[in-house]
Amino acid sequence: MANSKSLVDGIGNVLETEKYYDKWSNDYDITLFRWKYTVPKKTINLLKKKINFKPKYILDLACGTGLFAEELHKVYYNAKLYGSDISKKSLLIAREKNIYHNLIKKNFESKHRYKIKFDLVSMIGSMTYCKNFDKLFKNVYFCLRNRGYFIFSHRIDLWEKQNFDIKLNNISKSFKIDFISRPLLYLPSNKDFKNNIKIKLVLLKKL
Repeated sequence: MANSKSLVDGIGNVLETEKYYDKWSNDYDITLFRWKYTVPKKTINLLKKKINFKPKYILDLACGTGLFAEELHKVYYNAKLYGSDISKKSLLIAREKNIYHNLIKKNFESKHRYKIKFDLVSMIGSMTYCKNFDKLFKNVYFCLRNRGYFIFSHRIDLWEKQNFDIKLNNISKSFKIDFISRPLLYLPSNKDFKNNIKIKLVLLKKL
C-alpha cells in the first residue's frame, strides 16, 4: 500500500501522483473502507436532496477505481457514466465494475471533448491535486449543459491556505454556489487525518 503520509502532502507532480495511485490501485478500495471513507455516500445523499431531476449523462473526474460511481449507479442507474483518471491501473479496476459507459486516461485539468454535454460533473476526493483552478473550472464549464451541476469535495485546511472563497468568487459569472456543506470527516481512521483534516462538499450550478 502507498505511504499514507504523502496523502496529506498532496504526493507531488502529475507523474508522481500517477505512479502512486497505480501502485496503490489493487488495495485502494479496501484501504479506504478501513479508513472509514464515507464521502461518496455523503455526496450522493446531498445530490438526492439538492437535485430535483435524474441526470442522464454524468462525468466523474478523477474517478479512480470507481468508488463514487458505485454510489451514483445505485441512485442514477439509468444514467450513462463517463470517467477519467490519470492512473491506468485504477481505470482497469473501475472498468471491471461494469458501471461506466466510457473511461479515458486524462488529467482532470485538461479539456474533455465529448459530443454530449453532461447534466452532472463530479470530482470527489481529488481537489487536493489541483494545480490550476482556472483550467479545472473552465474544463467543467465546457463539459456541462446549461444549468448543469458540478459537485466536488475539498479539504478545509487547503481551502484556507488557498483562499478558496476568493477562487469561488472569481467564477461567480459562470457558476452559482448552490450549496456548501458543514465540515465533514474525511478519513477518520487514517492516523494522519483522524479528526484533524475535514472536508466540505460544494455544489455549483452552471449559469
